[in-house]
Amino acid sequence: MGTPGPLELFLIFLVVLLIFGANKIPEIARGIGKGIREFKDATNEISRELQAEDQRRQIDQPRPPSQGAPQARQSEEPVAREETQEQVPPEPARADNPSDEPSTDAK
Repeated sequence: MGTPGPLELFLIFLVVLLIFGANKIPEIARGIGKGIREFKDATNEISRELQAEDQRRQIDQPRPPSQGAPQARQSEEPVAREETQEQVPPEPARADNPSDEPSTDAK
């Protein structure tokens, strides 16, 4: 059962012409054309709505940082020096900063 040949197509057209008449065939063709056009418009509208929804989703998503990758914070544990592999203690808080000491000028 392949595609219909020229003889089968001619017979189908002749049957349609006898059933509907010469005046009805253009009206049927117009109706089919309008239906196809409406279907095509509806599919285009749906695809535009889907694209707009995708754009809204992309706008709402957080963006990655624009400069470099995030870096982990360094811990306050002693750090080993690369050259000698010695443990270096963290620096103690400095008490020589006058703003850290309580004020004795209060009267």
